[in-house]
Amino acid sequence: MTHIPPLSGKTVLVQGGSRGIGAAIVKRLAEQGAAVAFTFVSSEEKARQLQASVVASGGKALAIKADSAHEQDIRDAVQKTVDAFGGLDILVNNAGVLAIAPLDEFSLDDFDRTLAINVRSVFIASQAAARHMKEGGRIINIGSTNADRMPFAGGSVYAMSKSALVGLTKGLARDLGPRGITVNNVQPGPVDTDMNPANTDFANTLLGLMAVPRYGTSEEIAAMVAYLAGPEAGYVTGASLTIDGGFGA
Repeated sequence: MTHIPPLSGKTVLVQGGSRGIGAAIVKRLAEQGAAVAFTFVSSEEKARQLQASVVASGGKALAIKADSAHEQDIRDAVQKTVDAFGGLDILVNNAGVLAIAPLDEFSLDDFDRTLAINVRSVFIASQAAARHMKEGGRIINIGSTNADRMPFAGGSVYAMSKSALVGLTKGLARDLGPRGITVNNVQPGPVDTDMNPANTDFANTLLGLMAVPRYGTSEEIAAMVAYLAGPEAGYVTGASLTIDGGFGA
């Protein structure tokens, strides 16, 4: 009996897919049979390498240069995905920025950029992608356990942006549920990436706050995303699924 990958015939767009968690999501969904487009803004070499590795493995991938802070870039990325692969079934909103500073020193530029990329881009991409989605469509946002717990100073704006995703996810689930499209939010805890390496003094302080005293891997987050993208998760919507080693326990 021939094994058919669970996402065979599906098309995916990953916002922010060239490195870290995003790259792991691209690889995982491509392995499951999806054609995967993904955006990058500065890591062009990594993006091209990722595209080449997926294609070399027999998959379909397309790297698209797009700044998630710019509305037209996001809308163009959605259209380029549709043009390249003939449709759009799954959107993963992974682009994100992290600015940490004391309240007195936190710049309004950093505040605005955090909201533009962590929240506004999710709305724009979801609005644009939903116009192409049919029944069975999926929107998956990458939030943070910091939406529920911010145990150190300087992270208020980041925490706020990820809390906003919880409300946006619930609202979009209501908007799109009648069309058979699910919308969910994955909330990672500390994950070993370029943005938050596991071998720093800051990482050591976080380990003391966790039930499982280790950082997560990008692949573990990608596995949760793959579940939500797949056929078994059709009854899950409006949910925030936390994968954080007990950081919030």
